Amino acid sequence: MHCAALLRFMPAAAIALGFAHAHAASWPQFGYDAAHSGFNASETTLGAANLSLLASVYANGATLASSVDSAPVYQSGVTTAGGVKNLLFLLSKNGRLMAIDAADGSEVWHQTTSGPQPTTASPAIDPGLQYVYSYGVDGKVHKYAIGSGSEVTTGGWPQTITLKTGVEKGASGLTIASSGNTHHLVVVTDGYIGDGGDYQGHLVSIDLANGTQHVFNVMCSDKTIHFVLNGTPGTDDCAGRQSGIWGRGGATYSAATNRVYIATGNGTFNANTGGFNWGDSVLALAADGTGAGNGLPLDSYTPSNFQSLQNGDTDLGSVSMAILPVPTGSTVAHLGMQAGKDGKLRLIDLDNMSGQGAPAHVGGEIQLVDVPQGGNGFPGDRMREQPAVWVNPSDHSTWVFAGNGSGLSGLQLGLDASNRPALAMRWNRTGSSNASTSPIVANGVLYHAGPCADAGICVTAHDPPSGDVLWSSPHIGNVHWQSPILVDGALYVTDNNAKLWKFALPAGDVIFRNGFDGAARRGAPSGT
Repeated sequence: MHCAALLRFMPAAAIALGFAHAHAASWPQFGYDAAHSGFNASETTLGAANLSLLASVYANGATLASSVDSAPVYQSGVTTAGGVKNLLFLLSKNGRLMAIDAADGSEVWHQTTSGPQPTTASPAIDPGLQYVYSYGVDGKVHKYAIGSGSEVTTGGWPQTITLKTGVEKGASGLTIASSGNTHHLVVVTDGYIGDGGDYQGHLVSIDLANGTQHVFNVMCSDKTIHFVLNGTPGTDDCAGRQSGIWGRGGATYSAATNRVYIATGNGTFNANTGGFNWGDSVLALAADGTGAGNGLPLDSYTPSNFQSLQNGDTDLGSVSMAILPVPTGSTVAHLGMQAGKDGKLRLIDLDNMSGQGAPAHVGGEIQLVDVPQGGNGFPGDRMREQPAVWVNPSDHSTWVFAGNGSGLSGLQLGLDASNRPALAMRWNRTGSSNASTSPIVANGVLYHAGPCADAGICVTAHDPPSGDVLWSSPHIGNVHWQSPILVDGALYVTDNNAKLWKFALPAGDVIFRNGFDGAARRGAPSGT
């Protein structure tokens, strides 16, 4: 049936709603939301019923001008010089921000920064949909008009993130934390491979209304300045070194607590003895980057074995905090899960992170369990990918999907005998043949990039409660930190060969819904 004929069967209100939804489709930051859950709750087009129809859209993948080692973001309905387009935004390792036409994989505009070291950061789209923010290899975060790429150079932009570009970098996703009409862009830093040099991880929170920023340093947290390279400790630098905020998602924001959470790896911890160094800790801050004053965060969690984590390079903060909705009857109202390179999953009460009512204490996790699939070789393989968090609509239970170099597992959140939250493994796919980058969930399907069943690399779709494979894509190139997104009925992922891949329903299989009984009709051409 042609599109025009099909539309005659659909009420005008349903048509209007359908097109409004199509134009509003967005994947605005790493992991979809500020909690970096990896869960796109708005996706309704693509699901288990039509996965088998998915096909590659770009012949042999679209070739990018530069290699990308991160996840893209997406906005539909963007007005450009070439008309209204659905755009993907990808930041290459060498600092080239590319706006890509999702229809054919062509570049619409780009902006380039230059600097001494590469980046694996993901951009973020402004809540007002007028701008896209991107980390630059020059140590600044830049603000560009979403449709043209024109850079904003007023109001404090570009914003300084680090003065130590040779040893510090922004490698994580940018986070936009929104509370009402207040929006903050939160950027974090870490070091480079080899853990060398005078670097200190820190958080920079920028008020998008006025361009003011606040810095929180995880080494020498009593200083709220940008440190200079090899400066004078206590004046413009810090004697504590080599603690970074490494997680793929960067800072995690919980709307329920109105706090951002950062997890550190490496570096000295001495806050429990009156110091200001927070190695291997999770810190809670206000969205504007401020803490409780006097160099303290609002709250903190540090495992009791922090020294052995530091000695063994088994960073607590190899992954960003995950926010977990709790079951009915839980004695804990707000829950976080911190995964680390040691292969442990730690549940943390976000209202009392150490269990002792204040920051700078040690211990206090609610539960400590192993990543089900374990680790492959050096402990650094055990957990460096951001977990996905999903609430099953059939029973409202919370699930966590943890992927790493040794497989993919599904854990369900329940309550123990004391009504405290507890994770239980429900399925586990082990071995390097099931390795996974950061997984995502959309419309009742779990997706991840990793090895295909017949060798090579694919995007694979699973049934979330069972882990059963539902679909696997054609082969793509090898992947590193690249992870997929699913938005507007299509899957997107990049690979190490500077290729962008799109998998979507063929033009004749786009599904329209009548808005009343949920019945699906196939046969309308895409884009109509």
